[in-house]
Amino acid sequence: MIPTHLTEPQGKLKMQILPAIDLRAGKCVNLVQGIATQETVFSDTPIEVAQRWQADGAEYLHLVDLDGAFQNESANLHIVGEIVSGLDIPVQLGGGIRSMEQLEAVLALGVDRAILGTVALKQPDLVKRACEKYGARIAVGIDAKDGRVATEGWLEVSEKSAVEFAQEMADVQTFIYTDIKSDGMLKGPNVDATAEIIDAVPANVIASGGVTSLSDVTTLKQIGASGAIIGRALYTGDLVLQDAIAAG
Repeated sequence: MIPTHLTEPQGKLKMQILPAIDLRAGKCVNLVQGIATQETVFSDTPIEVAQRWQADGAEYLHLVDLDGAFQNESANLHIVGEIVSGLDIPVQLGGGIRSMEQLEAVLALGVDRAILGTVALKQPDLVKRACEKYGARIAVGIDAKDGRVATEGWLEVSEKSAVEFAQEMADVQTFIYTDIKSDGMLKGPNVDATAEIIDAVPANVIASGGVTSLSDVTTLKQIGASGAIIGRALYTGDLVLQDAIAAG
């Protein structure tokens, strides 16, 4: 069967909606602007949350291992494995994947796409090798603050501009672009910064951070985002997943 998005006229391509599950200490949480002390716990059972999003129509799930992002190593892989094996839809994972060994362990779990963040800035050759070996299963996460790339779970901000960084990652087929100041704020995404990334690279760009309303979804679709990650707004009820999918 030909995927629906490939049969639709140009200009009407579907934008994928990816519900987010942020994992910390085995729970489904959300942080405001990535600040560890500003945490809301939404569920003690992430697998049930994942199954709920699948039941509500999600076609792809976005997972973040916050412990991995903060501690330099993946810390919730057993839960990731449970989620992957308990779903029929693909899953992508970011957070703490900073070596080929960690990358291979994540992909061996059945994760469809692994997101490289800090290591992509610090070891671009590793990204190149990963893309050569795994192709579309590798994504790079660009987390930006005031246009600069942040690393180490957003604790450090580099001098590298997000646009320049994206252009340097020529082997990457998918970017996840997150505007840190928008993340968890329920005030809308940074559309201009996201559009700048989309216009700068031929790769797919999935927008993340601040998506709160159907108009946010529509705007991101209009600027050419291939997907939108939605976290806090789904958990607070500000946005209904089925509505977001319909608008995508």
